[in-house]
This record gives sequence, C-alpha cells and structure tokens, in this order.
Amino acid sequence: MSDSSKIVQTLSASSAYQIANVTKTPPVFESITPRWLTQLFEWKSLETGIFRLIKVNEGETTLDILCSENDNVTIAEGFVDYNANPREYILNSISTVINVQTRVSDLYSSPYDLIKDQLRLGIESIKERQESQLINSDEYGLLKNAAKSQRIQTRFGPPSPDDFDELISKVWKEPSYFLAHPRAIAAFGRECTRRGVPPQTVQLFGSHFLTWRGIPIIPTDKLFVDGQKSPKGKGGKTNILLVRTGEKKQGVVGLYQAGVPGEQSKGLSVRFTGIDKNGIGSYLLSLYCSAAILADDAVAVLENVDVGNYYDYQ
Repeated sequence: MSDSSKIVQTLSASSAYQIANVTKTPPVFESITPRWLTQLFEWKSLETGIFRLIKVNEGETTLDILCSENDNVTIAEGFVDYNANPREYILNSISTVINVQTRVSDLYSSPYDLIKDQLRLGIESIKERQESQLINSDEYGLLKNAAKSQRIQTRFGPPSPDDFDELISKVWKEPSYFLAHPRAIAAFGRECTRRGVPPQTVQLFGSHFLTWRGIPIIPTDKLFVDGQKSPKGKGGKTNILLVRTGEKKQGVVGLYQAGVPGEQSKGLSVRFTGIDKNGIGSYLLSLYCSAAILADDAVAVLENVDVGNYYDYQ
C-alpha cells in the first residue's frame, strides 16, 4: 500500500491581481480650486477684443447746478468734459496645446475617454491661470492696477478689524467682497477672536464664508504668500483686496471675447488642429480675457499682511 500526499496550492493575492477588474477614478487634478472669483465677477462680452474706458475730467469742467428760488439768479453754463486719452483694455490670450497619440487614444480609451479627459484637465489648468491673471497680471490684474491712493498698510502686521474697516472706507460705495489667501483669513480670525469679535458667516455657492461688516471674505490661493500659493512655513507676507463689482456700480468687470471659433464657455475656445505624420492629434485651447477697474475706488489693497502671528492662550 503506497502513501499518497495531498498538495494544497493557494492563489496568491499578487496573482489574482493580474486578472482582476479594478475600479478606477477619472484623473484627479489636486491643484484645482473652486475659483469663486470668476463666479463673482460680472462679465462683459466684447466684439472687437478692445474695451475703451471713458472717464470724466472731474474738478475742471464739471457742470455746476444751482438751485435757487430767486428768479434773478443767472444759470451757470458749462459741460461735462471727457478724458482725452482714455485707457484701452486689450484682451489677453491664455493658450496651450494638448497632444494625444492616436494609437494611445484608440487602444486605451475605456472606461474613460482619454481625449475628453486631456481636454478637461487642460481647460481646468487654463481657468486656474485665468483666475491668477485676474489678480496678478501686470496689465490688468486687480493687485497691480489698484490706484496708489487705494493702498494702505497694516497697523501692526497681522490683519486686524481696524485694517478691514479702513479698507471699507476706501471702497465704501457698495463693496462686494474681500479677497484673501486662506492663511490671511485664518490670521484675521485669530485677531478677531483675541478682541472678542468673531466674524459672522454667510452661505454662498453652497459653502460658508466668514464676513466682516456683512461683506464676504472670499479665499483664494492666487493672492500669494511670499510669492507662493502654498508656503511651507507658518509665517509670510501677503495682500488683501476689497472689491466692488459690476458695471452699473462703476466697479470691476471681467472682459471676454464672444463668438470665438470652437467656443466652449465665455471666451474659451477648443479647436482640433489636425494629426501629424507621427499620428499625434493636437488640440488648441485658448481663453481670451481681461478685467477693467471702472473707477479708482472700486478696489483697495491692504499690503504687507503678516499671516504668522499666533497667541498663546493659557
């Protein structure tokens, strides 16, 4: 009688992994932000790509109006004169080219369409750049184009309620919202807590925002801290903006080109430019935009804001 041995073999996890179907997410772009700024802007469409801002020459030929019950009073004569050299805003282009190897897109477009995902991620990247330009552009950005008379310094470094009140005094005609880096908002919250005046909140776009004097404080990482969106240290300097928006309010308006070929949204164009001899398909993504400050008192800047001040509460 011969002995028989039983051999037990176990399928390893690594082997099973080779034949398993997996559930995948679409590509995740971690640097995408909510971009509340572009949603808060009032946008004005252009037909020619140029916006001319006509301003009145105040203090020279403004019309004097006299109200009197005396019929013998001579009615003042005059006219309202315009600035002879109005500023013109020319739309800027933010562009990129997405290249996709046709062999790759033909073979590997399941469960997610590679071309659609590449275009989606490219559009998100361009829109992030748009928001940054609306704040930081040398030509039209709010931060660098605010009038000198609308710039103030913090009293002690950290952003205090007094500093925010002074900003409001600069944009007192229906201010719309503050713009600040998240760390600046946290620093302002600490100063308010220290004084015993915690800010109230308001709900916009399904999210809660701190407010001061009823004005929402909108976070954005495009107002850099020491030139960075996400600085590593706890300290640093940044700026805070107070903005009034809308053409009727003589505030800030966003500008875009209407009716561009391949239009996907306001000023955004997506065009297929062809396939080269190597089988690479190319797509041109372009976004045409600018911003105009209609009146000097539509924007004020709090400069040199220290975000690294903390208190030890015993």
